Amino acid sequence: MTWTTEVDREQCMGSGMCAGLAPDLYRLEGATATPVHHDIAEDERALDAADSCPALAIVVRDGPRTVGPRP
Repeated sequence: MTWTTEVDREQCMGSGMCAGLAPDLYRLEGATATPVHHDIAEDERALDAADSCPALAIVVRDGPRTVGPRP
């Protein structure tokens, strides 16, 4: 299965939590984060990064369904 991950660069505050948790999935570019690849294999670390984002700027989707951040 493939997930899609996005970072809302307007909402991102550049804490680096995502890049610290999953540097092969997210990286900092200047003051904001960005996904290394938008389409990724299912990876629990993507959900952990979405859950840990203090600005709730990361969204992980499985097709049309949002799977992260988790409630």
